[in-house]
Amino acid sequence: MGRLPGFFDLVRGRAVRLVTIVTVVWFGMVAIPPAQAADAVLVGAGDISDCTNGGDAATAALLGSIGGTVVTLGDNAYAAGTGQQFSACYGPTWGRFKGRTRPAVGNHDYDTAGASGYFTYFRGAAGPKGKGWYSYNAGAWHVIVLNANCDKVGCGAGSEQDRWLRADLAAHGNQCTVAYWHQARFVSDDTHGNNGAVGPFWDALYQYGADLVLSAHAHIYERFAPQTPGGTADPARGIREIVVGTGGESHYGLAAARPNSQVRNASTFGVLKLTLHTGAYDWQFLPTGGKGFRDSGRGACH
Repeated sequence: MGRLPGFFDLVRGRAVRLVTIVTVVWFGMVAIPPAQAADAVLVGAGDISDCTNGGDAATAALLGSIGGTVVTLGDNAYAAGTGQQFSACYGPTWGRFKGRTRPAVGNHDYDTAGASGYFTYFRGAAGPKGKGWYSYNAGAWHVIVLNANCDKVGCGAGSEQDRWLRADLAAHGNQCTVAYWHQARFVSDDTHGNNGAVGPFWDALYQYGADLVLSAHAHIYERFAPQTPGGTADPARGIREIVVGTGGESHYGLAAARPNSQVRNASTFGVLKLTLHTGAYDWQFLPTGGKGFRDSGRGACH
């Protein structure tokens, strides 16, 4: 959660961010082009930009050293997703990589009516205006982006978004599928916790054999073992979820670990790098400054 920064907050925050932003500008000029080979790369996080601190500038510095598609997991510009906040807060940091970004929309982006600041800033890259769901391919993988602001667009079984999701899954026979959106279905933070409203997303993805889900909303990092939509461990057909609410805005605390939670951290800003192979994937959580908590591993597609 955040508040709308006033003029003096913006001035003070920009002073804190100046040195890091210079680094981001340099990296933005020399960033490696998006991967075109069979092994595609996705890199990103959620809960990102706030003009009152420098966390987003630090995570943006990581993006500049990693090629591939930048994914945002929602709550891109605090505190209310206004056009001014996208321009002044997101633009100088993660906005340096706008040309290779495929975003998802968060609840704070909807604090501006209709998430108009978000849709205007990202334009066609954000999917159809007012909807915010779309898909694309990355190497051998199919990638699905959904809008989990269910009170705004509807997420339930039979909703327009659910029908689109099932049609998209049926139309793409890729062996490997990853989906991402903002509000996490399963998470062990002390502020939000599990979000049952996105259960229909998991139902459809599980039915069609999807492999991986990325979310945020909780300002922590958490990785789960593959599980069913109901949260039962399923190493054979289950979906692995990784929560990456570490883009730079703030940190939450941890509550008791949910079932199937494998790794958690609530003190490190950073980004998740996914390397998408044919039939498998590697994940790496990379901390800002190159120091602190890390996580890595490999999974196979169903």
